[in-house]
Amino acid sequence: MFHGERWASAFINTLGENADAGLACLRAMVPPVKAVPGALFGRGAGLRLERLLRDAAGLRARTDGGSGAADRADKPIEYAIRFISLLVEKDCFRHIDPLLRKIEKKLDDAKGILDVSAESASSMDSGFEENLRRMIKERTGAAGIKMRTKVVPELLGGYRLRIGGFSIDASLKGQLKKMADELAAVSSAAAGTGGLRSAGGF
Repeated sequence: MFHGERWASAFINTLGENADAGLACLRAMVPPVKAVPGALFGRGAGLRLERLLRDAAGLRARTDGGSGAADRADKPIEYAIRFISLLVEKDCFRHIDPLLRKIEKKLDDAKGILDVSAESASSMDSGFEENLRRMIKERTGAAGIKMRTKVVPELLGGYRLRIGGFSIDASLKGQLKKMADELAAVSSAAAGTGGLRSAGGF
């Protein structure tokens, strides 16, 4: 069983203040590693991959057994290489995409940055998006907002926000659905009490 939370915490705790740079290194290395043909798992594959990545980054082969890596100026690159190699060795590299998201989220949480997903029927203009960011920041007290926008034509108009575990639907499609649900509830209640005439006293 893959414990993404533990891997993410280990990555962040080991790099400390260099964790953001380490994440950037990981993101840069992952696409070429994914492009390597064949299966990537096992100690042999991990060591070969480490040598390839080290050569590509222009790093010397480790002669210190890893103990001196923390004192090097290239610590984020060094650790990102070891981290990917270890994932390959443990046959966990296939979990890299959710793991990258988990690391990013933990770093954002530590800095008070809120992850927001905004969907709209058409592209948001920059002024509206900036106002939305400001409003969310003021109402949540977040240190910063990381907003991902997506055009979803089915919304018909307005927008839909996902902020952490919360969702705000201010789309036309959402409002129409809410109206339909309310009408259905009224109709159902009226049918249960003998119809609208008796319910309304007409």
